[in-house]
Amino acid sequence: MKKLFKRSKNKDSSKKSRRRLKIPFRKSRPVVSVIRLEGVIASGGRIRQSQLSDEGVAPFVEKAFTRGKPVAVALVINSPGGSPVQSSLIAARIIRLSQEKEVPIYTFVEDVAASGGYWLAAIGDEIYADENSIVGSIGVISSSFGFQELLTKVGIERRVHTSGEEKNILDPFLPENPDDVEKLKEIQKEIHQNFISFVTERRKGKEINESAFTGRFWTGRKAIEIGLVDQIGHMVPVMKEKFGDKVKFNSYVKKKKFLSSLGAQITSSTLDYFKANSLWEKFRL
Repeated sequence: MKKLFKRSKNKDSSKKSRRRLKIPFRKSRPVVSVIRLEGVIASGGRIRQSQLSDEGVAPFVEKAFTRGKPVAVALVINSPGGSPVQSSLIAARIIRLSQEKEVPIYTFVEDVAASGGYWLAAIGDEIYADENSIVGSIGVISSSFGFQELLTKVGIERRVHTSGEEKNILDPFLPENPDDVEKLKEIQKEIHQNFISFVTERRKGKEINESAFTGRFWTGRKAIEIGLVDQIGHMVPVMKEKFGDKVKFNSYVKKKKFLSSLGAQITSSTLDYFKANSLWEKFRL
């Protein structure tokens, strides 16, 4: 009896082994990694509520290109912009991984891809948008307040000591200096040109109207005419059209902290909170 039991066990084991050997030869479903980039673009210490930074997105962006051997990466963009540096860093990371892994990138604009948000959208080899998406705003902006008269009215004397002739440039508690404004505009012009160069390089071979670089923004349909978007389309149907109905989607998104998910603003300063909301409100039509 003991020998018969052993033979039976080996026989069952052999059948399981044969079944396992057949599995690798099955045709696997194509995988598309979906990266959601949503929120204001800012470095870690500034606007924390739903923000995008290179440091914050790095872990899940890396996984998106390395897990499951994806046939493509789909970027879903919903951002009113923010830091040009963080926009550039995120874009450089994704482009580098795309080239290293030889994986194409498709961009899908949801509500907004404006300013730095469009910088991210331009990563895509092809850019899609909804007819009602807001796209563009390729430019650089700097805003602040002047408080010098307020201090005089309330009787406050401000005392500032500097080492360096231009250390107090653009001080909001001093009257605006035309020379300071001119220097700021020089920096803005340089960053704007970097933005234009990036978009031009990524959209190589596409006709882009000069109005695209004026800071204006358009709906998705008009953005096609301007040259900033390729087609009207949504992520799932477009990916199924390209890779078949059996395509599998693996989503990668920044995890929200517990307090953030409850709507707590504990980690954000009041000014940063209003700054983030002002960026969104500009494009909420």
